[in-house]
Amino acid sequence: MTAYRKESPIVSHSWQAAFVSAAAPSAADDPAPYFRREFTAAGGLRKATLHVTALGIVEAHLNGRPVGDDVLAPGWTSYRHHLDVRAYDVTASIHAGINAIGAVVAEGWAAGRLGWENKRGHYADRPALFLQLDLEYADRTETIGTGAGFTVGTGAVRAAGLYDGETYDARLEPAGWSEAGFDDTSWAPAQPFDWNLSALRVPVAPPIRRIEELPPAGISTSPSGKTIVDFGQNISGWVRITVTGAAGDTVTLRHAELLTPAGELETESNRTAKATDRYTLRGDGTETWEPRFTFHGFRYVQVDGWPGELTAEDLRAVVVHSDMRRTGWFESSDDLLNRLHANTLWSMRDNFVGVPTDCPQRDERLGWTGDLNAFAPTAAYLYDVRGVLRSWLADLAAEQRETGTVPWVVPDVLSNPSPPTALWSDAAVSVPWLLYQEYGDEQILADSYDSMAAFIRQVEGLLDEHGLWSSGFQYGDWLDPDAPADNPAGGKTDRHLVACAYLGKTTREMAQAAAVLGKHEDARHFATLADRVRGAFRREYVTEAGRIAGESATAYALAITFGLLDDAQLVKAGDRLAELVAQAGYRIATGFAGTPLLTDALSSTGHLDEAYLLLMQKQCPSFLYPVTMGATTIWERWDAVLPDGTLNSTGMTSLNHYALGAVADWLHRVVGGLQRVAPGWREIRVAPQVGGGLTAARSTHDTVRGRAEVAWRVEGGEMAVDVTVPPDARATVVLPLHPAGATEQVGPGTHNWRYPLPESFGARPAYTMETPLKTIADDPHVWPALSAVFASYFPGIPIDGSAPEAAAMSLTTVLQFIPGVPAGLEDDLRAALTPEGTLR
Repeated sequence: MTAYRKESPIVSHSWQAAFVSAAAPSAADDPAPYFRREFTAAGGLRKATLHVTALGIVEAHLNGRPVGDDVLAPGWTSYRHHLDVRAYDVTASIHAGINAIGAVVAEGWAAGRLGWENKRGHYADRPALFLQLDLEYADRTETIGTGAGFTVGTGAVRAAGLYDGETYDARLEPAGWSEAGFDDTSWAPAQPFDWNLSALRVPVAPPIRRIEELPPAGISTSPSGKTIVDFGQNISGWVRITVTGAAGDTVTLRHAELLTPAGELETESNRTAKATDRYTLRGDGTETWEPRFTFHGFRYVQVDGWPGELTAEDLRAVVVHSDMRRTGWFESSDDLLNRLHANTLWSMRDNFVGVPTDCPQRDERLGWTGDLNAFAPTAAYLYDVRGVLRSWLADLAAEQRETGTVPWVVPDVLSNPSPPTALWSDAAVSVPWLLYQEYGDEQILADSYDSMAAFIRQVEGLLDEHGLWSSGFQYGDWLDPDAPADNPAGGKTDRHLVACAYLGKTTREMAQAAAVLGKHEDARHFATLADRVRGAFRREYVTEAGRIAGESATAYALAITFGLLDDAQLVKAGDRLAELVAQAGYRIATGFAGTPLLTDALSSTGHLDEAYLLLMQKQCPSFLYPVTMGATTIWERWDAVLPDGTLNSTGMTSLNHYALGAVADWLHRVVGGLQRVAPGWREIRVAPQVGGGLTAARSTHDTVRGRAEVAWRVEGGEMAVDVTVPPDARATVVLPLHPAGATEQVGPGTHNWRYPLPESFGARPAYTMETPLKTIADDPHVWPALSAVFASYFPGIPIDGSAPEAAAMSLTTVLQFIPGVPAGLEDDLRAALTPEGTLR
């Protein structure tokens, strides 16, 4: 175990309250405890501040009203190390005389079921409450805190689990329970609950809030007679209902991401999560209700037991996530590409519910480090993630100190230990480094430095005599499409090649971080280690000419983007990667480790056409296949939904997983052309790379210095480029398709260019049935379509455009060797030679 300096929790002040709970441990489907106490406030109150937290999910009440507009408080942190206490100014809610304070606390993350192992009570065996109300007068401060004098009972919240949903019986809500004068003689005294108060801290992350509401996009009746509501978008949150009926009527809401092809609710992607809310009516008129102690990942809701006719006005989907500030936008001339970007944005929103999780719907919803590490550059562009991720990194470091290794999920609730693993454990280094690059704040590195260094030193001790990370468990290129369904880590790329490549990246980042912080001895050590790792990788996995062991797209993408090759090898590797991508039919053949880097590896080695062909491919597996299938979020697997509309039953088919949406980072930087080249965006590179048939794109980002924006568009034979540079920044502008290849240096402000496009822009070579096969095979825009035609007529018999004889053989010649040419083949070949569109 590597030890390092212990972080001090951020404590707001000396606490006088203590945690309280009900007397007995809680079980699944137990009612949520209600706590209350009355107190007297004197006249002349200057300020009242209520501090609230809980082991569980808490909703505080004061004089009959909920306190604050946040939800799912206090969120999920590594509670034993950091438990967030939110403060509310409640001065206006307190009057001279007798007042009442209270709270409902459900089991939440602390006491409820978490993880696919179905274990409960990871942090506590029952919900527990902490309240401290500070009343400031001119001459004194009085404090009312949880402890003696608080009573506990139950009410309408009959059950509330994160996975299974909330059950609420409005007939059982004690009227006036959080108001003065309520008779609580039947309630029991709240019991002390032992918890280390040094873990309490001022929150680093923004609260979780209701962010948006969506009306139903449609209401239908399934073949089995079920009422199905489609909200048109896969979200995280819940449904608010407005209903009128008799006392005892119960409305049941069952949530899911998908419908079966027959139109029934498809709940398989929830796994064991019941995702079901129930509301039993009081029966005294129109009632409005929404759950407050659970959340779901869903697009569709099956409504059972609705009294009367259900209309669209009766329901609203409430979108819930951390209240982050939006900072990034992208749009293009292609609607499918825009939907892909929108899906990425929605998956981020749906998975930033306090913790950056893998998915919001099933019996998991864990803060997987690998998913976040892959997606972090995209996340930092789309939203201001400083609060959420600095809080998460503090938890990562705290749990790393406790166990000596970086957990695979943060907060860590896994039963098994988490040995050091590339991409997953690497988050300890790469996420702080990314945040420093984005925001230019050295304190981010300083806060995480000991954690970063501890991880790198731990792995350094695991290297073999050749400098290779060649042993131990690795996830490898997780969810490679070619991996067996029952072994997602069993992809084409050697797991330890992946590990060594990522170590080459993180050791370089570690050396740079040490240099930024003035830790010169560490900087020299880690730079030497980075050189050693890079050299070991090349000796073990790279030929002198630049071929990579295993010949997988992921292996080439890692070696290229992580700077592990020399210049000559880089050229060969880029060419070979382009060949592999073409051989795969421009469909994705990479997993979590390789997919976020694949388009970059292609475009950076002169293969922009291939990168765009990969991006714009619609056949599965591809970025756009889910879009063509109606996806509104990013899927865990490219084939999570099969072409016939059925769910791919692998047990891992979340329809809301942001990791593979990391290609959006390439959209922002390469398609849109907006790239940060110095920490905090003080230096910017504007260099859109036009392709894919696009005629326009725009990238907009609110940096720490202000708004940066690039917009380009093709207009009547001209290229128009508009650039906005924020204050205190400079930009190098590489004008796309400029006849003279112009590059400009500009400062803050808005800049515009208009110039004629090259005459060759948009022109495609004219191919005929007499064109040599080799010539056609060298055109990545045409050859895939031609190959597909042959595959449809002659399955399993490929046509080879790279063979030596292809240089002197035309399609006409090929057809002469085919006895009984099938009807329609020649027409289909001619159509393939002139694909739709004219722009390269």
